[in-house]
Amino acid sequence: MKNQAFVQPVQTRRRHPVRGNWKNHHFLWLTLFLSLAAGMSRAAEPEAAVSEAWLTKKLDRFQDLKFGFMMHFGAYSQWGCIESWPLVEEDKWARPDDLPPWIERGKDLKRFQKDYVALPRTFNPIHFDPKVWAKTAKGAGMKYVVFTTKHHDGFCLFDTHLTDYRVTAPDVPFHTNAHSNITREVFRAFRRDGFAIGAYFSKADWHSPDFWDPTLPAHTRNPNYDTKAQPEKWQKFVDFTHGQIEELMTGYGHIDILWLDAGQVRPPNQDIQMDRLAAMARRHQPGILIVDRTVGGPYENYRTPEQEVPDKPLPYVWESCLTMGSSWSFKPNDQYKSTHQLIRLLVDIVSKGGNLLLNVGPQPDGRLPEPAMARMEEIGAWLKVNGQAIYGTRPIAPFKEGNVAFTRKGKTVYAICMRQNENEALPKSINLTTLQPKAGSKVHLLGVRKSLPWEMEDSGKVVVHIPVSVRQSPPCRDAMVLEFEPAHLP
Repeated sequence: MKNQAFVQPVQTRRRHPVRGNWKNHHFLWLTLFLSLAAGMSRAAEPEAAVSEAWLTKKLDRFQDLKFGFMMHFGAYSQWGCIESWPLVEEDKWARPDDLPPWIERGKDLKRFQKDYVALPRTFNPIHFDPKVWAKTAKGAGMKYVVFTTKHHDGFCLFDTHLTDYRVTAPDVPFHTNAHSNITREVFRAFRRDGFAIGAYFSKADWHSPDFWDPTLPAHTRNPNYDTKAQPEKWQKFVDFTHGQIEELMTGYGHIDILWLDAGQVRPPNQDIQMDRLAAMARRHQPGILIVDRTVGGPYENYRTPEQEVPDKPLPYVWESCLTMGSSWSFKPNDQYKSTHQLIRLLVDIVSKGGNLLLNVGPQPDGRLPEPAMARMEEIGAWLKVNGQAIYGTRPIAPFKEGNVAFTRKGKTVYAICMRQNENEALPKSINLTTLQPKAGSKVHLLGVRKSLPWEMEDSGKVVVHIPVSVRQSPPCRDAMVLEFEPAHLP
């Protein structure tokens, strides 16, 4: 069943503004309709108050999803190297020993840059099948997708008319494939499986001559010229960026999230004119969430801590974006986190009020790595039993006690009891100190039909007993979830 919590499909037709007459399906959120209707009935209220209430509702829907899928995919996937960053002279950390053999510890930077820029000429992911990607992510229990339409290197995985550095260009082998417009195919496949759609887009573009002037050396990730001294040149880049985002906003169906990377592109010296950009995006995609990462202000609708999990709940909407392996992009023989580790991360993040955006880098042939797919299947099996303790929940103090994390939905509390080790047997009992069942109520273990026996000890501690039959045949691996109505809510 499609995810109706975030998107409500309504099919319409729209012509792409500059490239072709093919049909597109556009979707409007049900929450947008409701919020607009509410706004009409409150016409006397200040516009700012109505707008803030509308955004709050959208963010609340986003928080319900909890688990998203991210993919870093591009011409760089062929080398299995770090995406984009090796191009920057000062970022030597991005040129490790496992780059192509003719790079001696990244010293031959000019040759690397030349050959990197030429990678699209051999990019041909002949096994790319976005339906398989979507099916795998859906089986994992993921609810939204964020896909890299363009990374910092400037290579576009969509059919832009503003540059030839794109997947549909004549010199790219994949351009003859029926699925060559990769972004469109990804969005269509995931949308059909009920996912909310997020478009990753880098505000930096190291291939654009109006960001990195090819006549000048480029030592850093920033423009290699004085944008204040050459405002016309910088304005050309701003217009280019707005134009590409407008292509995505008008030619690729309904989009729920505009996920902007390269936070260094900001005022005063790299003013991308976010007020105009956001207004344009929302004119075409009413109600879209905008994530101007690390910049703050009105266009960073939620925050995205990268490769980290906060120590405690945060006072704003957030998602942790984490890699399943060690790299954002595909890396041969990468070391993927175990299913046990990934479930612990999901539980830890959700119990603190966040979402987990989990990244997997597809292989250069377009397939997802088999170890990643196996872990996604196992996470999905766990969520089929315990998903009600994850989706649509909110944090509740004390958030965590020892190896037990808590979530809440209405008057119901879930105690998610993580096993310390992957092969650890279920305990004979679970102790609850702060959050305890209401006197005379039942405690259930998700995936088990009968309620569990429990008792209050003289010390005030509640002990929930796990029967032998359950321990011998547990409903799932890695973590079990107690469901109960608490005696008191904080």
